[in-house]
Amino acid sequence: MSPANTNIEACVRDSLLRYFEDLGGESPEDLYEMLLRLVEKPLLEVVMQHAGNNQSRAAEWLGLNRNTLRKKLVDHRLL
Repeated sequence: MSPANTNIEACVRDSLLRYFEDLGGESPEDLYEMLLRLVEKPLLEVVMQHAGNNQSRAAEWLGLNRNTLRKKLVDHRLL
């Protein structure tokens, strides 16, 4: 794993640990969906920026079908 991947993984882990601390023993709900939603939008924003808003290029970088990317961009109100 590259150092950049390790750093992102560590950031996510640290954020999740703080999240559970902040819950103070309460049980989380729909954690998986919440995390995906919260990570997906900034991922799409940054990739689109670096791809010069070229959806085909961004879809390729993300390993997604262009139509899937477009749906996600609409869902996150990024178009």
